[in-house]
Amino acid sequence: MERVTESLKHLALPLIFVVLYGSGFVGAKLGLPHAGPFSFLALRFGLAASVMLLIALAIKAPWPKTWGEALHIACAGLLGVGTFSLGAYMSIERGVSPAISALIVALNPILVAIAAGPLLGEKTNKGQFIGLMLGLAGVYLVLHDRLAIDPAYLAATSLSVLALLGLAAGNLYQKKKCSSMNLFTGGAIQTLACTIAMCVGLLLSNEKPIQWEPEFVVAWLWTGLAISIGAVSILYLMIRRAEVSRVASVFFLMPVSAAVLAYLLFGQTIGTTAMVGIGITALGVFLAQKR
Repeated sequence: MERVTESLKHLALPLIFVVLYGSGFVGAKLGLPHAGPFSFLALRFGLAASVMLLIALAIKAPWPKTWGEALHIACAGLLGVGTFSLGAYMSIERGVSPAISALIVALNPILVAIAAGPLLGEKTNKGQFIGLMLGLAGVYLVLHDRLAIDPAYLAATSLSVLALLGLAAGNLYQKKKCSSMNLFTGGAIQTLACTIAMCVGLLLSNEKPIQWEPEFVVAWLWTGLAISIGAVSILYLMIRRAEVSRVASVFFLMPVSAAVLAYLLFGQTIGTTAMVGIGITALGVFLAQKR
């Protein structure tokens, strides 16, 4: 009984993270009809950077001691937050559903588990490997009826692949170079770097003007505060406390979260096969998360 209780406590943060991060895909679908990806993300990261900076100054949080340390923090943010978000947003804007984009990004645990060995010296035990495989199988069952072979979607889905690569590289970089960074000062640096990058992209692109509709305002505030601050901070806490390959396994539940939220907000139904997939995915994540 004590082991079960300890395992549930250990899963609390990952489950909160999954719900928050999965909602980011739905938030993108809600806001992108009213703004382009660069302008949406520039506002999102700008809001997060402002709030994180105010918190850091208010509590007198420690800043990086050297410019090199600050640069590593910024690079990790540009990969794991900026590249990931931009790729996913541009993919969804071009017609890929949030669930399909989340499915592609859910391959993150496989990439991280493969790379964590040579880069970080981490080992994946048998239970974690089985958990990763179950997670992948469960994700497929949840979303298999949404998968369709359409050559016109190749460019759009490749942007979700870009998001996947950015996220995996960012997670590994964060663990190797920035695992001891302060959440508030580090978060301020990373979101500010992402804001600048999105502003540059906005200047080089020809996006439509922002339509300040209620849906867009809700999506902007939610993704800027709950996702860019709340979910990303939880992710970095998990990376600091555990092996990055184990942390990455929770991403298998992200498309499950996106599918459930899409049902609650947009009425998209979840079939019996998908429900079985949710159970298998949850079991896989539990096995991969076990100490």
